[in-house]
Amino acid sequence: MCVPAGAKPHRRAHRVKPLKLQVAKLLADPAVARAHWGIAVTKMDGGPIYALNAGQLFQPASNAKLFTTATAMALLGPEATVTTRVMAMSPPNKDGVLTSGGLVLMGAGDANLSGRTIPYLSPALRPKPAPPEADPLRYLEEMADQVAKTGLKVVEGDVVGDDSLFPWQPYPEDWSIDDAVWGYGAPVSALTVGDNMLKVTITAAAVAGAPATVAIEQAVPYYTVQSSVTTTAPGTTPAVGIDRAPGSKTVRVYGTVPAAMPPLTSHLAIDDPAEYAAMAFKQMLEQRGIRVTGRARAEHRLPVDTASFVDESQQALALPATAKGNAPGCAAFFTTLAAHISPSLVDDIVATNKVSQNLHAELMLRRLGYAFAEDGSAAQGARVVRTFLTTLAGIDKDDFAFFDGSGLSGHDLAAPRATVHLLQYASTQPWFAAWKASLPVGGVDGTLAGRFTRAPLMGHVFAKTGTLGEARALSGYIDCASGRTVIFSIMVDNHPPHSHADEAAMDKIVAAIAQTN
Repeated sequence: MCVPAGAKPHRRAHRVKPLKLQVAKLLADPAVARAHWGIAVTKMDGGPIYALNAGQLFQPASNAKLFTTATAMALLGPEATVTTRVMAMSPPNKDGVLTSGGLVLMGAGDANLSGRTIPYLSPALRPKPAPPEADPLRYLEEMADQVAKTGLKVVEGDVVGDDSLFPWQPYPEDWSIDDAVWGYGAPVSALTVGDNMLKVTITAAAVAGAPATVAIEQAVPYYTVQSSVTTTAPGTTPAVGIDRAPGSKTVRVYGTVPAAMPPLTSHLAIDDPAEYAAMAFKQMLEQRGIRVTGRARAEHRLPVDTASFVDESQQALALPATAKGNAPGCAAFFTTLAAHISPSLVDDIVATNKVSQNLHAELMLRRLGYAFAEDGSAAQGARVVRTFLTTLAGIDKDDFAFFDGSGLSGHDLAAPRATVHLLQYASTQPWFAAWKASLPVGGVDGTLAGRFTRAPLMGHVFAKTGTLGEARALSGYIDCASGRTVIFSIMVDNHPPHSHADEAAMDKIVAAIAQTN
């Protein structure tokens, strides 16, 4: 090559392969090639950039929370709250006695009667060292204090945990029975406390051969533990199993843990949250010198609908301009002795999407059904979501089917193009900035804290994760190399069990999208 004197040789600019070619190469890898992939990428105005099977249906897993939380933001409003009340048929008499009807702890669908920190804090903003965990029943304690200040001395009757604002449908359609043991599959109740789960800790003994200690943190005796966990030599691999039969109060813990290993922790679902709340609240009243002559019990409202979920959720619905209140119709006939107002809906949505909290999304779905349809059932909530998505967001009615609010149902389906359509619609709404801020940020927080941890993607991927069995999803927004932001949805079904090769390929596709746009 001839170069004029004093001139520098010209370097040929690095040519970036088109996105289509990069994706094709990534998905040809034998580790992921047999899975079913769907991808949609658009500009912020909805203009197409790339699509692969974008109109086909996939299990969205926790990407379903995008649809639930967007509907809640649009219809209930970011500042919406609910109020949990302690109620009685009449005020205490002059001697401080409730003479009839007992005391009712009335659930209103508050997801945050717990020790959770609200608003959500990214790891970098959390105090160090971390403070002790807050009491998961702290707000019940506060309401017990309020009741004591009324001068109540005796409750002639029961303490009732009432979750009848929503029908008693603790498990949505096609939730796996395997999930019901664990905190992430906790039953849905209008009276939810401590995320409807209890922490279990397994601590090895000091020497091999000795039994390990199994402890459940429960405010009142609720579960009984049958443990056969033994301690093995230091350095061996822990192997622990936990079983609880449906409806049983006995938890069987078995297996081995090595000596000198830090305690293992997990979370067990509370079988009947309203019952547990009533038991704990009765004990709190008694600790404050209030005598209760009856027992603690739950009050449920059993569903009576006989229509199929699909038929009920797809019935036409005219969305009212305003939501109904959160108090049950009978509240006007009761005296309120204590109350607790929930955090704002937007604060709950941030916590829900950042950590992918299933129970919170389910409660939002039921709040939507109660506020805008016929009842606080899962089907009526899904009916509201479907109506919002098709009539207001303009999404094709055949591009999705939701049987719950969280994505834990194996019946849930969504097309990548439906997801990017929702994301594009949301970007035009007045609540968009707050809703986008609820999405995990790559390399920074939530379920993306450990992904996209390097430049240029760190801090520039805002997306909801999803994992369910052999399905995975990631959908949201990317700040690209050009400086513009694009919308994407990547879904994969039927990847090999226990494989993370699809997740690695997914992250490389995100990088390719950012590089080529």
